Amino acid sequence: MAAVSNSPATGHPVRVSVEVRRRLGMIPADFVGLGYEVSSVAIPDILSAQNRTYVQLVRTLAPAGVIRIGGNTSDDHSFTPTGQPLSTPKGTVVNTTGLRQLGTFLDATSWRLIWGLNLGSGDERQAVAEAEAVTGAVNDKLLAFEIGNEPDLFGHRAAHRPPGYNYDAFIKEYRQYKAAIRAKLPGVPFAGPDVAGATDWVGRFAADEGNDLTLLTHHYYRECAKADSTLNKLLHPDPNLAPELQALRDTSSNSKKPYRICETNSFCGGGKPGVSDTFGAALWVLDFMFTLASAGCAGVNIETGVNQLGFISSYSPIRQRERGDYFAAPEYYGMLAFARGCQGERVAVDCDPGNVNLTAYAVAGEQRNLSVTLINKDASLDAEVSISVPEHLVDGKVYRLSAPSLKSKEGVTFAGAGVSVSGEWKPGAVESLRTESGRCEIRLNAGSAALLEWAP
Repeated sequence: MAAVSNSPATGHPVRVSVEVRRRLGMIPADFVGLGYEVSSVAIPDILSAQNRTYVQLVRTLAPAGVIRIGGNTSDDHSFTPTGQPLSTPKGTVVNTTGLRQLGTFLDATSWRLIWGLNLGSGDERQAVAEAEAVTGAVNDKLLAFEIGNEPDLFGHRAAHRPPGYNYDAFIKEYRQYKAAIRAKLPGVPFAGPDVAGATDWVGRFAADEGNDLTLLTHHYYRECAKADSTLNKLLHPDPNLAPELQALRDTSSNSKKPYRICETNSFCGGGKPGVSDTFGAALWVLDFMFTLASAGCAGVNIETGVNQLGFISSYSPIRQRERGDYFAAPEYYGMLAFARGCQGERVAVDCDPGNVNLTAYAVAGEQRNLSVTLINKDASLDAEVSISVPEHLVDGKVYRLSAPSLKSKEGVTFAGAGVSVSGEWKPGAVESLRTESGRCEIRLNAGSAALLEWAP
């Protein structure tokens, strides 16, 4: 079903030109990721190979990806090998059984793991024991350990340290933890500093620890959910994002270490009901993931599931019904569209959207094929998009991402199909797109997106 539009019969003109000779960098195969609180691992049978629907939902997104386990509960949890698991905002208990289930989940999905160790408690011995248990459970699926979650907030809202806690105090503790862990696990990989917003910490951390890091990590939310956290705000650019990404890109380039936005979603605190759980959020996450890729980011972990407050977040791309089955929420479809359209190398796009809130991204594959993603985040204006592509591309296909309206929580489809109850997806309605002499046109309704694919 196409998105509802109140615009005139004739769409507003938009011009897009793709320059495939201007290559801008590969999108890593494991760019797509999901993020979980440590408290999720204390809930039996969720992140487990036995949870077949959940495994399939992850595999449907991408054959390779990254699970990040951390969040606020990581600095308030404990590891007790044979203890009773407990999932709670404060005092979560993780045991060996939960870690082993996580290992089976990673094996079943072929995704890798970033695990956040508890720095908040200041208990190095506990962190060492947990690091040993995690590596034993997940084996070669471990991408990196992080030490502390959002340490730039220690001494502030997190209250794990006295007021005045700063980067110098953090790096001292970090190195003490790392040395203790390395004494037991030589060569184990690390990532960090896993900050909430102190981007300058990333630069200092890269200078201090860059030779011994797998990844630089940073979090991002548009803002914490409040009265004016509207869908209109979400669907328009965040003025703070571009300079933040530029600083991270510069640090990554200078240190020659990739950076990852390892915890993110729309509005922190679990999202904004009626905004974060709608089709509008699917368009936002599709555009956001391409924005990160365009800024040289190595990957992103979209938060899902139970949050640090103990309830299922509104922004979760994978949700659970009352009867216990898991399903793809609207945001999942935006991630799915990205995962299909991101396979290859970014190429330059010149987009003149006129007065339409529309963005365009292009990716070239290894066999001279091309994918172009068009995202019309405008609530009222349809677009008539004229696209210029290389002349050797003739027969194109269109996969539309749509819903009854931007506020829809159900009825979302990609290529005319929904994700099945078993977590699988396959195209249901693929349109033909005739391209002549390197030009084609497509109408894109307000509040919708489309993935265009060409193969020579």
